[in-house]
Amino acid sequence: MTKHVGECFCGAVAIEVTGAPEGMGYCHCASCRAWSAGPVNAFTLWKPENVRVTRGEDRLARFMKTENSGRQYCTDCGGHVMTDHPGLGLVDVYAATVPSVEFQPGVHVNYAETVLPMKDGLPKFKDFPADFGGSGETVEE
Repeated sequence: MTKHVGECFCGAVAIEVTGAPEGMGYCHCASCRAWSAGPVNAFTLWKPENVRVTRGEDRLARFMKTENSGRQYCTDCGGHVMTDHPGLGLVDVYAATVPSVEFQPGVHVNYAETVLPMKDGLPKFKDFPADFGGSGETVEE
């Protein structure tokens, strides 16, 4: 089984993901932009059983702005590691956290909130696909 390792900015927290992600893409919502301090968040989604903290679990803290997203970060450096999404049964391991995963985005979510229009031919959902609790509506590039 394929295994990828990653870590926070200072290396105090290390994680391992195994297998293949359930999906990859970009989130354009204001919360992800504020959290990542960037115009877009690149995500890789994994089943929780395929994500394991291998070092520094005692340094991993969680911030929950809503019950939908448990954003996890290192208490030493503040480096962002992952976000668990309990309602979806998935964990977003930020694409930059696991650099050996070949990032192959398949979708844009919350594109109605974008501040960085991207013309890449991928589906652009106004909010989320219907099977993720969204409207399923797409918007034009």
